[in-house]
Amino acid sequence: MSRIAIGDVQGCHAELLKLVARTGFSADRDRLWFTGDLVNRGPASLETLRYVRSLGDNAITVLGNHDLHLLALSLSAKRKPKSGDTLEDVLNARDRDVLLEWLITRPLAHFDEASGDLLVHAGVVPQWSVDQTLSLAREVEAALRSNPRTLFNTMYGDEPDKWSDSLEGADRLRFAINVLTRLRVCTADGRIDLKMKGPANEIRTPYRAWFEHEKRRTRDARVIFGHWSALGLVQRQNVIGLDTGCVWGGALTALDLDADEPPVRLDCGGYQSADG
Repeated sequence: MSRIAIGDVQGCHAELLKLVARTGFSADRDRLWFTGDLVNRGPASLETLRYVRSLGDNAITVLGNHDLHLLALSLSAKRKPKSGDTLEDVLNARDRDVLLEWLITRPLAHFDEASGDLLVHAGVVPQWSVDQTLSLAREVEAALRSNPRTLFNTMYGDEPDKWSDSLEGADRLRFAINVLTRLRVCTADGRIDLKMKGPANEIRTPYRAWFEHEKRRTRDARVIFGHWSALGLVQRQNVIGLDTGCVWGGALTALDLDADEPPVRLDCGGYQSADG
């Protein structure tokens, strides 16, 4: 059995099908790991959701910021569409409720204990261990399933911007969501800056890419993530970044997590002109 990780799809359904075919994926033996952001900005979010859901236990996906945005649009009157959104097909679909009920039960972090692989959409702050990351993800997941409207009404915002074990309530959930679905850079003491989106050479001191902090408590796990299209493919010890910007005219990338083989890359024409 192979676990094949795939970067941010963002509604690029045709590219996803071609990429999966190139990997040699077989539903009777393999599993696909998605880094989140299945939807938005590309042309076929509805078809993408239907396809990944149809895979059943052969697919594991974590929630990304665009996935949460879709859920918020469907459940919170406070959340409005953004320029560049391509979510109308999902929101108007006959099977909308089934798809959204499936999506809202996806995790924010997934850990495979046998391999030591941790899957998240964006990243983790240095202070979090694997166990704490999973525990915080479960707190958010419980809120999503028990009272999603309340969560979405208080989820948005960039504060608090620094981790503390004493955070509670909406602040604690908001910080956990921001880290797991929006993080790119942070300081060694857990302060985050969610406005930095560019390539690595544009990061300003004292911030660093979240995975470059030497004392990061998840360094003994292999972390697989997406979200940072300007960074591109990342392959280093215990870190794999797979958002190669398909929707922006880059590529959709897959990597067999259980084989020593190069990534499989499918060049994309692009549906958006700039990262947003």
